[in-house]
Amino acid sequence: MSTTHPTAVSRAAWATLDTWVVARRHLLRLTRRPDELLGTLLIPVMAIVMFGLVFGDALGAAMAVPSDAYRQFLLPGVLALTMAFGIGSTTIAVAADVQDGVLDRMRSLPAPSGTLLAGRSLADLATAVVELGILTALGTALGWGWHGGPAAVAAGVGLLLLLRLAFSWLGIVLGLLVSGPEAAMKYFALVFPLALVADTVVPTHLMPGWLSGPAEWNPLSVTAVAVRELFGGLSGPAGSWAAEHALVLAVGWPLAITAVCAPVALARLRRMGR
Repeated sequence: MSTTHPTAVSRAAWATLDTWVVARRHLLRLTRRPDELLGTLLIPVMAIVMFGLVFGDALGAAMAVPSDAYRQFLLPGVLALTMAFGIGSTTIAVAADVQDGVLDRMRSLPAPSGTLLAGRSLADLATAVVELGILTALGTALGWGWHGGPAAVAAGVGLLLLLRLAFSWLGIVLGLLVSGPEAAMKYFALVFPLALVADTVVPTHLMPGWLSGPAEWNPLSVTAVAVRELFGGLSGPAGSWAAEHALVLAVGWPLAITAVCAPVALARLRRMGR
């Protein structure tokens, strides 16, 4: 009696299907609890309104540009901020699944362990697409617009999603390490220094010298600068290697973060429950 062994193609097909099933679970949960998405968007929307409208004149004057030109600078930075703030929802959701035993039950299924985590990351990317659409519509209503061609705009969106992918895997690692959702919420506060000490709402050349150097190498900074260039918007002066090679770093940083965090998350998942 012959035994049929699955081929590499069939294993890959089943792994892809399992990943989608896990992602679909997370997305269905989000549709039933839309307040989670609204909570994620609250800070970026406030940033667009506060910095774009309330402080737009002052920040534009500091950059020696009109307030409407500052808004062209602001929105790509806020989009990058949104990709970073998504780490909070990822960490809390993963920590909740661990605490409630959901992850243990899913691990008992005949599916590769990696698909459980890849599904979570895929759901994060799908959510990020919705977030980018909402914030872009809001920015357009306030007078923002992209001036690059379709290919450049698509590349800019791709860089933003690549950044979200990296923060998704970092959030998965943290969610597997923290003691529960409450602890995850406290760790989320650590994102704010990373998010604000960057070329997002204020250009790095206006920061103190001891701070502008590290800020220019921030993954959020290089993504924001690269996206501004692709969208054809206003950018600060390119006086450093990081600013001049923002496109390269905007690809390299997220890939490096993902390459480190994905294996760590998988190893942590396999050790859980032993």
